[in-house]
Amino acid sequence: MKIAFFDSGLGGLSVLHLALERLKNEEFLYYADKDNVPYGLKSREEILNFTTKSVEFLIKQGAKAVVIACNTATSVAINELRAKFNIPIIGMEPAVKKAIDLQQEIPDENDLRVLLIATPVTAVGKKLKDLIGRVDTNHLVDVLPLPKLVEFAEKEEFASSDVLEYLNSELLKFNLTNYSSIVLGCTHFNYFKDTLRRILPSNIKILDGNEGTVNKLISELEGLNLIENNKQSVEFFYSSKQVSSGSEITKLKRYLKRLDEMIDIA
Repeated sequence: MKIAFFDSGLGGLSVLHLALERLKNEEFLYYADKDNVPYGLKSREEILNFTTKSVEFLIKQGAKAVVIACNTATSVAINELRAKFNIPIIGMEPAVKKAIDLQQEIPDENDLRVLLIATPVTAVGKKLKDLIGRVDTNHLVDVLPLPKLVEFAEKEEFASSDVLEYLNSELLKFNLTNYSSIVLGCTHFNYFKDTLRRILPSNIKILDGNEGTVNKLISELEGLNLIENNKQSVEFFYSSKQVSSGSEITKLKRYLKRLDEMIDIA
């Protein structure tokens, strides 16, 4: 039985990357819906349909649990997926609570704000609004949609002049001296940690929800006695087609290598 990770594209590799470090004796599946990426500008009905079919496919491939390693798909489909499928379905949650908790630990930052960046669908979704409403009692969280970052990530364009121009133009809409942290509300955004670090003031923390997701995955597996002791492996799929070409495997390895470089940037 295998642990599956699903994303619209290659952003979810950032969650798989952490799981590979934490679960050394598991077999993994990774599914990128490359035929339909990006999800951030799709309708809710389309996203729910794409995600449901993808999870059905992964279960047929032997998935014992599925991580929806996509904030947009989680926002739209997580409740329906959990109702439909009788295996653990783990979703993504932006690290808004973590950002606010960290801020409260530092007296000088109590009045500072938190900036959450996400796709347009996540930014306006009920799930995010409910999360912010639950944890942001002082109304300190601002939300900024950054749809082009997903497109840049899918093109392996992480620090080009176009990326820098885009991030600068969007982030400079805010007075960043008033912020304590930036929360990455899309798994694709993890590839840009070094670029964001160049732009942001040094006091601003960069936070993501990957650790919380992997912790939840491990807890669910342990609770159901589903931890295994196999030789670690990963099978990759692009929209139900197994990735077998050498050039694509090499590309995926480049993405994982970049994540090695991003992991300690905060």
